[in-house]
Amino acid sequence: MLTLLVPFFGVIALGYAAGRVRLLAHSALGGLETFVSYVALPVLYFHLILEAPAGAIPGWGFVVATTFATYCTFAIAFSVGALANGGNVPEATVQGLIGSYSNAASLAPPLVLAAFGPASAAPLGVIVAFETAMLLIVTPLMMALGGTSQTDARTLALGIGRDLIGSPILVAVILGLLGAAFGLHLPEPIEALLTTLRAGAIPVALFVFGLGLSFRSLGRFPVEVPVAVVVKLIVHPLVVYLLLSWIGGFEPLWVRTAIVAAALPPSADVVRLAIRDRAWAGPASQALLLASYAAVVTLTVTFLILIGQQLAGGLLR
Repeated sequence: MLTLLVPFFGVIALGYAAGRVRLLAHSALGGLETFVSYVALPVLYFHLILEAPAGAIPGWGFVVATTFATYCTFAIAFSVGALANGGNVPEATVQGLIGSYSNAASLAPPLVLAAFGPASAAPLGVIVAFETAMLLIVTPLMMALGGTSQTDARTLALGIGRDLIGSPILVAVILGLLGAAFGLHLPEPIEALLTTLRAGAIPVALFVFGLGLSFRSLGRFPVEVPVAVVVKLIVHPLVVYLLLSWIGGFEPLWVRTAIVAAALPPSADVVRLAIRDRAWAGPASQALLLASYAAVVTLTVTFLILIGQQLAGGLLR
């Protein structure tokens, strides 16, 4: 457990410390995030999926089940938020995203690859890609319903299409799946370039995550914030486990990977969406910070359960 979690939390802590002591200014965060989001992580996912063995890529049943589990958690957090704020749809949408949109793209690879091996890369990539696609579709629809953006159906559809095409990791996963399906073999110089880039993806992503947290403050927060955090860190992985267990027939490795991805804190992309749509931006930032602190405990417990085989009821055997 220490070998698994100390490097993970340690690099995040180094990034957090670098920001707190102003070793790196806030202005440096944007450039680092661009490198991670548009270069390092897409290369990592593309390369890992391209190298995946033939039987390691999950089928549509797993894709639908994990995506639907995330949607169910979004609906739970959205409903709680709507009840608390009197039916404010944009704010409830952000709360739904806080409760369901994991930062799996950045935080999951060092955990699942270290714990479960390279065979977990393909199911992780599929989970990240399709959950991202689902939420890129649901979010603008809900914001339009709530009146945050006044637009016609054609413009809304074009905007969703641009968001999907402009998602680097989604595109990288699709290209990796296509390459694996057609047996693509990269020339050695390109292979060496991708290997070099992917080597920096995980440590830089963790460092940048910690650096971003250092510029946020907790302060006083509404009661909806801890509720959304509980939904994200506890309800989300529980829904994933229960749904996959109920359906059955999935590889235990895939199930473990899905549970870890669901147990991660929310993505900073939710805060950016909240700022863009002027809906619950301050509490969303507080929820991100609170969830990141709480995840030190909840992730440790999750791995104790998974690695200790305490969920050994057929699903994880």
